Amino acid sequence: MRKVSENAVLNANYMKEKLRLDYRLPYDCLCKHEFVLSDEGLPNNVTTADIAKRLLDYGVHPMTIYFPLIVHGAMMIEPNETESKETLDSFIEIMKKIKEEIENKPKVVLNAPTTTPVKRLDAVKAARDLDLSYKSK
Repeated sequence: MRKVSENAVLNANYMKEKLRLDYRLPYDCLCKHEFVLSDEGLPNNVTTADIAKRLLDYGVHPMTIYFPLIVHGAMMIEPNETESKETLDSFIEIMKKIKEEIENKPKVVLNAPTTTPVKRLDAVKAARDLDLSYKSK
């Protein structure tokens, strides 16, 4: 069994409390080292995948998405126990900015990422029309 550090518990609960008013919190209880938010109820047809792709525009690696499967549009956030308060606050602020964009400028979120070398891919086409070959230039 994995031992959970006190810092991991503090970090997860701190972030959960800061984001609870902006995103749906399906399980409102003290968490150990991770917590789950949901895209349920977000306006303008924005999904968890859209949020994850928008995080890339902010230079942030997205959280685990669509897990656990029992939560609609799950976003599992598991802050590392060594993260500074400044880093946690930065992530929280970015998530709050994305929530504002969802409400006021949804196309920015729905078209993300825009600042990465590879833009938004067609996930359905990629799943149906696999091209696994690699050709060097």
